[in-house]
Amino acid sequence: MKFLRNVLATIVGLFVFGGLLFFGLLIIGTAVSSGTDKVLVKDNSVIKLDLSKVKYDYAGKFNFKEFNFKDSSKDGVSNILEALEAAKNDDRIKGVSLLNSSSMLGTVQMREIRNKLEEFKNSGKFVVAYANYYTQGEYYLNSVADTVYLNPVGALDFKGLYSEILYMKGLQEKTGIHMEVIRHGKYKSAVEPFLEEKMSEANREQITVFLNSMWETIVGDISKSRNISVDSLNAIAEQLAARTPERALDKKLVDKIVYEDEYHAGIKHALGVKKDKEYNQIDILDYVKDTGIKTKVTQDQIAVIYAQGQILSGEGNVNYIGEGSINRALKKARENDKVKAIVLRVNSPGGSALTSDLIWREIELTKKVKPVVVSMGDLAASGGYYISCNADRIFADPSTITGSIGVFGMLPNFKALANKYGINSEQVKTHKNSASYSPFRELDSETKEVITESIEDIYETFVNRVAAGRNMTFEEVDAIAQGRVWTGADAIKNGLVDELGGLENAIAYAAHNVEIDNYKVVSYPEYELKFDDLLRMYLGNSLIKTQDELLKEKIGAENFEMIEKLNYLNNMKGAQAIMPFEIIIK
Repeated sequence: MKFLRNVLATIVGLFVFGGLLFFGLLIIGTAVSSGTDKVLVKDNSVIKLDLSKVKYDYAGKFNFKEFNFKDSSKDGVSNILEALEAAKNDDRIKGVSLLNSSSMLGTVQMREIRNKLEEFKNSGKFVVAYANYYTQGEYYLNSVADTVYLNPVGALDFKGLYSEILYMKGLQEKTGIHMEVIRHGKYKSAVEPFLEEKMSEANREQITVFLNSMWETIVGDISKSRNISVDSLNAIAEQLAARTPERALDKKLVDKIVYEDEYHAGIKHALGVKKDKEYNQIDILDYVKDTGIKTKVTQDQIAVIYAQGQILSGEGNVNYIGEGSINRALKKARENDKVKAIVLRVNSPGGSALTSDLIWREIELTKKVKPVVVSMGDLAASGGYYISCNADRIFADPSTITGSIGVFGMLPNFKALANKYGINSEQVKTHKNSASYSPFRELDSETKEVITESIEDIYETFVNRVAAGRNMTFEEVDAIAQGRVWTGADAIKNGLVDELGGLENAIAYAAHNVEIDNYKVVSYPEYELKFDDLLRMYLGNSLIKTQDELLKEKIGAENFEMIEKLNYLNNMKGAQAIMPFEIIIK
């Protein structure tokens, strides 16, 4: 037995040594390659604007403290905007091609890219777009092109916006699983699907208002690019009058009906390239790496801190907000003498009320040292608004979803389900209130009273934070709060935001506010990751898969997403300041 233990120990030791050696070489190789990761951009080139791998505003900087190793990604929307800005003045780049583009981006993200493409066109260079099929979202982005092409047997989806919410009261009654809900705000409908069988009038009202507001922004942009009146675009959407290539051409939503080879022939002609020759293309993410994109040589900096995803707790990552990375970034930026002002880019539906307040406090401390400006992305709602409300100035896009100033608590109750299977819960306690909430017992009136008091206290704190930050009275904020969602276009009217504009506008304002003209933009935060994160990042998902990824393969992405939502609700801790529902624009 001792011999076997020694053999096993030797094998394990060799394995660990080999693993450490492998990762040591991997890190060294990555560090060496990062210094030579440059792309050759040829003269007379066209940028291929492939956004399929772009998801977040900020792709992230990562610190693997266990290995004393740092890395960063450059596939965020901010990198795309930087590349298009550089391409305007790059003589090697003649145009941009959007070929069968698809993306996971939100409306505001696409609008910022769209605006940058408008600037690119104004520099005298061309933008062309081709698709076999245009979804409504992709058409919104592609409609900015000088020439919009469509496949002869393709289609175009242009019908307006909608939002769908699943109501689960009946499911609870059938399964015996019940959600105990305490909320403040008649519009705080994050929990409505668990309480009702159909949509409330208050919820239908707010959804109708902000969908129409978003649609006005979208058709306004398309109207300008395509020189078609808004009334005509609305009529086209109402009648589905552009659903075929011929109809789309007749209604002037597209310019040419051709096959892809004819599209490329048109680009060759514009570039002066012979028909039998290939023209030079470079992917946008490769162009991001190009040495032609220079950073400014200056001491002065504007720090952009990206807060994106749901607000949870802990360190945070590119897909969720934690107080660890955000507060560390705020502290680092305010203590850096080179940083003259800070822009907080918020793209969040909210989440934990406690974490939101911890970040709010760090912003308060930062404001005493340097100005803080907020730039709202697609979402800055509930907790996302909580961490925005005390900024010196707030910018939002007209299509930004914001507000949702409200709080709720939700507790799962399995008593009815347990009773079906003969399960009974009994408690022994030393004091009247010593037992915490049990999902196997009904929520008693005293416990509900305590939770309700907590929800009301947090709501009052939330409203007071907004009132102080926006220079309003409690009553003025309460009147537009109650959990109601607003678009940026409406929020500027009720005082929740100061100015309509994107991230660039917020940065320019911050620089002007501190009276600097020549400055460099630096991005935060830096996320501190662990050993398993390093494995996944460099070995790839095909070799190392998490339990979640394996489950997703088994049951499919849509079913996995539903389980994720239920799991998120089940693991909510403390009161939540989160947007009323997930909105998917289609």
